[in-house]
Amino acid sequence: MILTVTLNTALDITYRVRALRPHTSHRVTEVTERPGGKGLNVARILAALGHEVTVTGFTGGPTGRVVQDRLTAVPGVVDALVPVTGPTRRTIAVVDEKTGDTTQLNEPGPVITPAEWSAFQEAYEDLLPSVTAVALCGSLPPGVPVGAYAGLIRDARAAGVPVLLDTSGEPLRRGVAARPELIKPNADELAELTGSHEPLRATQDARRRGAHAVIASLGPAGLLAVTPEGRWRAAPPTPVHGNPTGAGDSAVAGLLSGLVEHLPWPDRLARAVALSAATVLAPVAGEFDRDAYEELVGRVAVTGEVSAA
Repeated sequence: MILTVTLNTALDITYRVRALRPHTSHRVTEVTERPGGKGLNVARILAALGHEVTVTGFTGGPTGRVVQDRLTAVPGVVDALVPVTGPTRRTIAVVDEKTGDTTQLNEPGPVITPAEWSAFQEAYEDLLPSVTAVALCGSLPPGVPVGAYAGLIRDARAAGVPVLLDTSGEPLRRGVAARPELIKPNADELAELTGSHEPLRATQDARRRGAHAVIASLGPAGLLAVTPEGRWRAAPPTPVHGNPTGAGDSAVAGLLSGLVEHLPWPDRLARAVALSAATVLAPVAGEFDRDAYEELVGRVAVTGEVSAA
């Protein structure tokens, strides 16, 4: 079983409008709601790939109840969310149908009390003996210590469970020092962590800071991987156009599934890039187009070199 941790879960609401113009009223053509937050997005993709997944994190208030109700409809995903007093946040995505651009509005999330954080830590430690890998994903809600991910990584390492960390800012900086198996920053997050805007140099620097392997997301250009086994670049065969919401989370799911299946790095990267591209092409934000994925996965260009033994 794979465990995904989303400390700042959300109800993702997507509005589609003909054209988004500031300072005007808009008629919404379509509304969709689904459980959100990066780790829940990752879990949904992992389950679609055939993996058993448990999700944990915080849930609270009427919005939290909607999130949990919607989770019951996701096959293969087990709900182990921890209740809190504050309301789960909402994220609003407004999709401009004319341009395909998406405008995102993210609420901060509930304030977590020390007692609620302690309750989560106990629940997390109870889950670790039964899992094969952990994904720690997304932002921290108010009240959670900035070093929270570092502590959760150390707990997982003590239990012999590999961790993928996907966050940013100070939580990423502290988390890297706890030596996760894998981190997946985007170019901006990587530059903030290392001070370098040159992708290869920044990726190598991030690995020296403690991560076993670093996979940098380069947006439409694909992924750059620096690992103990070698370094590779992986890119989609052709540019894809659509809604990028959730594409990075699909890449995380591809990398994590490849980890637990013990795939060679080039195959992991091809899967991650194909899933990401298929998510951009999907009609619903945060899902992936399975036909597009199956067509793309064998055509992803992976180049690189294996490290000398």
